[in-house]
Amino acid sequence: MYRALANRDPAYDGIFYVAVKTTRIFCRSVCHARTPKRENVEFYARTHDALYAGYRPCLRCRPLETRGKPAPMVEKLLSAVEADPSGRLREADLVRMGIDPSTARRQFQRYCGMSFHAYHRARRMGMALTGVREGKSMLDLQLDQGFESSSGFREAFAKVFGTAPSLARDVDCLYAKWFETPLGPMLALANDAGLYLLEFVDRRGLEREVQALRRRLTQHVVPGEHRHLKRIGEELDAYFAGRSLTFTTPLQLAGSPFQRAVWETLRAIPPGETLSYADVAAKIGRPAAVRAVGRANGDNKLTIIVPCHRVIGADGTLTGYGGGLWRKAWLLEHERTFARARGQLALVPALPAAAAA
Repeated sequence: MYRALANRDPAYDGIFYVAVKTTRIFCRSVCHARTPKRENVEFYARTHDALYAGYRPCLRCRPLETRGKPAPMVEKLLSAVEADPSGRLREADLVRMGIDPSTARRQFQRYCGMSFHAYHRARRMGMALTGVREGKSMLDLQLDQGFESSSGFREAFAKVFGTAPSLARDVDCLYAKWFETPLGPMLALANDAGLYLLEFVDRRGLEREVQALRRRLTQHVVPGEHRHLKRIGEELDAYFAGRSLTFTTPLQLAGSPFQRAVWETLRAIPPGETLSYADVAAKIGRPAAVRAVGRANGDNKLTIIVPCHRVIGADGTLTGYGGGLWRKAWLLEHERTFARARGQLALVPALPAAAAA
């Protein structure tokens, strides 16, 4: 691996990542930064392994963007689905599009975590469920989704939602969308009630969070578009571009009364400012519940929107952020820069030395 790094061998790009102990930065194997000494290097198979080891991503080779950005073939397939979600794309259709089916299967599975046909079916069935809830007839839904037989439509629908379409008027689902950000890809889940989840996809335990949400709500998760997902996507763009740090997407803060009290307190912390865990405990009238506040922070499923990154240790150190401490430091500095640009610097305390480091 070190020879591949020294030679910047493109054959190893994405196979492993290089972490430099002296800078605490990790890179792609083909990064054009100066080659570090062998004794200063560690190798990781996945980006999130490097993140959880305390390294931050290189700003030159951007290893997270490489991981999150789909291959051109995957982008082409996703665009084809959105151009005609109710259509069918068989292997012969892929060949006509200049796509090798076997390569498409591997790349799509690697990026989306599911096969292309499973993704397309889930997308179609999500649209079918919307039609059911709008009162459309079963025949219209069957034809809208490109099924030649009613039995085929019923079987496909039941496979996704666990019930026949005629019995699904009260069935709801969570729509899922993946957003690319400067800090890596994020996953959002929403339905008509609001946004339930917004997390970095490399967060440890994310899959368990999604499964727990599914069980609690007794709802299935399907890829698709939703007005709340569109809105949070626009607000994330504005946040990372420094145009606005305000979020107005409706939220579903599902938790105990104590957890909700903590989360609402977090939402009241102005951008660029921080509180300690003890400060939050005092604000909710539970000054002895500092550890419980920390656990509630960790249970937050709406990262950035419910800004648990604005809570730091009493000594000014950055502690306890599921997305990685490097992201916490980045978000705090980003918000401080925003406040400075808005002429609010006098109101914003300087970041602690640990954060600046």
